[in-house]
Amino acid sequence: MQVGLGFWASKTLLAAVKLGLFTFLESGPRSADDVRVALGLHGRNVLDFLDALLSLGFLERDGVGPTASYRNTADTGFFLVKGKPQYVGGFLEMANDREYLFWAGLEEGLRTGEPQNEIKATGKESFAAIYEDPARLKQFTEAMSSIQIGAFAAFAEQFDFSGHRLMLDVGGSGATLSSLVARRHPQMRCISYDMPLLEPLAKEACARFGVADRVEIVSGNFFATEPLPKADLVTMGNILHSFDLPKKQLLLRKAYDALPAGGELAVIELILDDERCANTLGLLLSLNMLIESDGGFNFTFAEFTGWATTAGFRAVRLLPLAGPTSAAIAVK
Repeated sequence: MQVGLGFWASKTLLAAVKLGLFTFLESGPRSADDVRVALGLHGRNVLDFLDALLSLGFLERDGVGPTASYRNTADTGFFLVKGKPQYVGGFLEMANDREYLFWAGLEEGLRTGEPQNEIKATGKESFAAIYEDPARLKQFTEAMSSIQIGAFAAFAEQFDFSGHRLMLDVGGSGATLSSLVARRHPQMRCISYDMPLLEPLAKEACARFGVADRVEIVSGNFFATEPLPKADLVTMGNILHSFDLPKKQLLLRKAYDALPAGGELAVIELILDDERCANTLGLLLSLNMLIESDGGFNFTFAEFTGWATTAGFRAVRLLPLAGPTSAAIAVK
């Protein structure tokens, strides 16, 4: 029953993030009436809303009832206050606005194998639909950055960059990975490579991180016929899972061609355990690819090793990062 009715808890948290509750409580404890006024709520069931979040572990409280005061927990204060560098609420905001509704079509997707996102209403696949709306593109880009920043920061800290000088991040989106690597490793120059519409957002991020002089934003389509820019390290942060097997294999071949002998490819993903039973979030993300794409899926390290070997890479290893995320690293 807890799992079956999990959408109750899910939507309660998503609403709190979307309404800005945790950001409001950053300034200190507040009463239910303070919350009602600040968030523009009606007032009915506000106590239920706040006490449900308390029961779920997202708030702390002094007192009981209308005179009680509510405050953030250490975790919500750290991760769910907008404007903080470690804010992960961007992805939750997008989940609230897009994916929560789309997942209602899971049964249809399982029966038909067809995506259940914007394509049903617009006839356009999700990326094309998102790129048409600047506001949605900004939200999507910020969402991707917020959900990935922990793993990207872990990669910047744990990967051995000593033998590298130029990194190419394929599908760099908002240039978060490139910015974190450049900030952590002064010897590194980085290229963040993605579609032209993302260039302004990527440049904003580089300026914010103070690395605009060492991160170059290059526009292009990584499925086009032209080769990828050359580099001695190629990264792909949560890119491969979005595509079907032929496109995955094409990207691996293009990465191989962009590297010199001894160069490395690092694929950062929710890589599944080979028994396909332990990485629950990775398996659910693979289901999300049914909702969001026409062929995307998550994969095991053994599967990646086979594809990389076929592409010509000579050695593959796995580097655990943050939570359920790992980097599969292949050497040319």
